[in-house]
Amino acid sequence: MSAPDDLAAGLAEVLGAGPVSGLRRLSAGASRETWAFAVDGRPLVLRRDPPGVPRPVEMVREAECLRAAARAGVPVPALVATGDGTDAVGSPYLVVAWVAGESLPTRVLRDERWAPARAGLARELGRVLAGIHAVDPAEVPALEELGDPLAALRTQHDGFGQARPSVEAVLRWLEAHRPPAAGPALVHGDFRHGNLLVAPDGLAAVLDWELAHLGDPREDLGWVCVRAWRFGAAPEVGGFGTRDELLAGYAEVAGEAPDPDAVRWWEIYGCVHWAVICRMQAERHLGGSEQSVEMATLGRRAVEAEYDALLALGWVDEADLEGFADPRAVAVADPAAERPTVDELLGAVVGFLSDELVPGDDRSRYLSRVARTALGVARRELGAAPDPRHRASLDVVGCADDAELAAALRRGTLDPDRPEVRTAVRSGTLARLAVANPRYPFIRP
Repeated sequence: MSAPDDLAAGLAEVLGAGPVSGLRRLSAGASRETWAFAVDGRPLVLRRDPPGVPRPVEMVREAECLRAAARAGVPVPALVATGDGTDAVGSPYLVVAWVAGESLPTRVLRDERWAPARAGLARELGRVLAGIHAVDPAEVPALEELGDPLAALRTQHDGFGQARPSVEAVLRWLEAHRPPAAGPALVHGDFRHGNLLVAPDGLAAVLDWELAHLGDPREDLGWVCVRAWRFGAAPEVGGFGTRDELLAGYAEVAGEAPDPDAVRWWEIYGCVHWAVICRMQAERHLGGSEQSVEMATLGRRAVEAEYDALLALGWVDEADLEGFADPRAVAVADPAAERPTVDELLGAVVGFLSDELVPGDDRSRYLSRVARTALGVARRELGAAPDPRHRASLDVVGCADDAELAAALRRGTLDPDRPEVRTAVRSGTLARLAVANPRYPFIRP
């Protein structure tokens, strides 16, 4: 039997029901597989870890979150079954009931069918987040408290061994402007487009609880405001609402709204967090644990999040984008400092064509677009020349390259509040972005 046939047989066995029909893998999910199928006419969804990369503790935690959230009245898919992968499914998994709705951001933001939902969605998300944060953590025994989030972010970033002056500068700002801690509470950890199922009349379900943890509840509020989740639309909350609407909805349930300045701090933290997540996903590919053109390409998207952080801080304006459409490259001695390298990106595309491509498959169509993005990055980098503007900005602050600039920012010998230092940080970020995604600053609905 084929792998899907084996999986269908395994699902029928663990569910103790009739034969599985219509099994197909969905495009969603870089870290977990998502499959749709039906049993005895009932539509269901399987989420499982990729075989060979089991994370049973995380799956237990997600199952606990679904149960606790349902008891609290949070809209979530009904949990049908869960297992640690020692059964016929082959890796840790959840089976949940199918919920009708749309999770594709472009449709939610642009299709008139969802216009009524968009009108009140930011306020509704505020109410839902207040409900999540009110859940008694004792109902989710597998939750972990992650400790100091800023220290954890620093450690994760340091592990990549890459010089990123923008990350160093923003981490310094975050440390200097850190708000007093709140919580700890149940934090969803990835509350944004793609993990929100929207029906024409409003929110249908909150999905994908794999990053849930004990932490500051304002983390979720800041995360849903990050520019990456607006998909070219202007409103701060997911491209469909305002921060004021989000916080007003939160206050309806919680009794008071969080400090907007603290939420903004978490939004800027979220930009750096997304940059780190992009690199973490790329490392899973580069390290060989999970070969995927999607994960490889995410490594080059990290600079988009770095740009978003600078934009949120007001360190970039339209004048800085003059001439930006011309591809630039960073003047560094070691071209391999940018990961994945061109060779690694091309290798990921070859791997997709030889190992992942399934003609006619929805996920393959999605990954084909990702592969096209990877090839675009490679083409621009191979055709670009060192950017003289960035070279000049480094000379002004007395740094030979980005590695030296990043080290000086970390030591505190260069202050990002100085205009010439910000110029050097910004020009390097824009140089990388022009290679990775020159359309990014200009994305519009």
